[in-house]
Formats: sequence, structure tokens, C-alpha cells
Amino acid sequence: MATVQGSLLSSVVKEKTSTPKNKVTIVGVGQVGMACAVSVLLKELPDVLALVDILEDKLQGEKMDLEHGSLFLKTPTIVANKDYSVTADSKLVVVTGGVRQQEGESRLNLVQRNVNVFKFIVPQVVKYSPDATILVVSNPVDIMTYVTWKLSGLPQNKVIGSGTNLDSARFRYLMAQKLGINTSSVHGYVLGEHGDTSVPIWSGANVGGVALQSLNPDIGTDKDSENWKDVHKEVVSSAYDVIRLKGYTNWAIGMSVADLAESILKNLSRVHPVSTMVKGFYGIENEVFLSLPCVLNAQGLVQVVNQKLTDDEKAQLQKSAATLWQIQQDLKDL
Repeated sequence: MATVQGSLLSSVVKEKTSTPKNKVTIVGVGQVGMACAVSVLLKELPDVLALVDILEDKLQGEKMDLEHGSLFLKTPTIVANKDYSVTADSKLVVVTGGVRQQEGESRLNLVQRNVNVFKFIVPQVVKYSPDATILVVSNPVDIMTYVTWKLSGLPQNKVIGSGTNLDSARFRYLMAQKLGINTSSVHGYVLGEHGDTSVPIWSGANVGGVALQSLNPDIGTDKDSENWKDVHKEVVSSAYDVIRLKGYTNWAIGMSVADLAESILKNLSRVHPVSTMVKGFYGIENEVFLSLPCVLNAQGLVQVVNQKLTDDEKAQLQKSAATLWQIQQDLKDL
């Protein structure tokens, strides 16, 4: 065997590239982290995938499990370690680490526990990948994105929250179900907080360029005989329903993260509703992160789409911002 191996290796050029082009790090190998990992691998996005967690056995087990499927993947290198040096030279770092949301628990109740976790994670990420874009997934995602921005010292365009990209996907799916058409043919955003005060933008919901509000002026209001308001109620409750039924959510958020990662790693300049600094938008005066339609490419978050909103939608966004700002005032050690 040694002779065969030696003969084979001598016939090829043994050269390693020093720096990966599209290295992706996943911080946290829980259900959400691994759903993100599998989703980015199946989209064939990274040339190196790095996994980091404090649970060494699980970390190595997940690495081995993925490696055993290497025949079916286009990612040649998968590395894993609890030491953050393994993340060096990442182009994108996806942070899923933190305390998991429990059944019936509001995302906002997770805040201080996860802040304490991030005080360790974020400086390590920045130390080894100072030019990376950080995509925060841990809940409550808007506040944790703010926390990451404060702890990292990175510019705003390099710190993004997964925000309402998933809420908007749920919104489009549920509208599509109600209309009996494919999800991809229904367009609309949920903006603001990824959570209980999220804002459905009924004024922009459309199918094939036809605004649903033009067909039903009362859409989403209490006067609406078609009860479209229930669609947004289901968007808000759906995560809690999934947690009640299976204990956690993971697959949809994993696919959502891969969708965002694709826009960044492939420099696509696509628009996504993600969490960013909203001070100065729609009359919001405080430093909070909420979801607005944003352009994502290789530079990170490069532009915010100034969507025309109704006065009521603006008021709801301001209320969402005020809720988060109030919670941020109680954060310690930032």
C-alpha cells in the first residue's frame, strides 16, 4: 500500500493554496448551526467549512458525519475545533451559538444570557477573521446583532442579522397557500423585529406586479372580510408552534441563512429583509437593529432600499424599534 500511495502522490503536484476564497465558519453545532452547515454545503458555497463549539465530542462527531458525505459535496475541506484559530481567514461567519429558546419563551427573554456568551465569541471571530462579514442568527437576533456590532468594532455593513428573511419566507408561503399559487410567485415583506412586533407590509404585497391592496383595500386590517391579518398572526406564532411540536426550529432558518450566504459569497447584490442599523430611517432616532430590505453582496450589506410605507406601517416600525431600545438599555457590560 505504501508503494501505491507513494507512486500516486509522486505523480501529482503537491501544492496547497494558503488562503481559502470562500471559507464559511459556523459558530455553534446545535440544531440550527448544523442546518445552516448542511444548507450551505448543499448550495456548494464554501471551499472550506469550519465548525466551532465548546462541546468537543459533538463537534468532532458532526465533522466526521459531514466528511463521510464528502463524495456528494463540492466542499473539499471541513475543519472543526473549539479553538477559534480554526476559523482564520473566513469570508463569512455565521453565529448560531447561545442559549436555545424554550417552549413558550419570548425571544427577548434570551437577551442577557446570550450577551454573556457573545462576549467570548465575537472577539475571537474578529481576531482570526477581521475582514469577514458576520451573520448573526442567535435569538433575539436584532438585539444580538446590535451586541455583535458593539463588541466587534466592525463597520455596520459587515454585521448583519438574519432578521425577517425567514419571517418573510413564512409570510410568502402562507399567502401563497391562501391564494393557491407557488410561493415564489407571491412577493411581500415582513419588516421590523424578528419576533412578536414584526410588521407585515401589506402595502407592498403583490402577485405578478398586482398589489393585493388594490384588490382588497382593507387587507390586513380589522375590516378585512378575507381575514388576511390571520396570515401575519400565523407568521408570528409559527416558530412557537414548531418549537411546541418538535422542540426547536432548524430547517427553515438553515435554508434562509444559506440564501443570505449565497448573495454574499457569490456577490449577487440581491435584496433581502435583514437586520441592520435603522437609526435615521422612518423617524427612528435610536441605535437599534431591525429588518429592512437590504442589498447584500461580497462587501456585506451595501444598501438599504427605502421602501415607501404607509403611516401605519411606519408607526409599527417605530413601535418595534422602541421595544428593542428599551430592552437594550438594560444590557450589561457592552
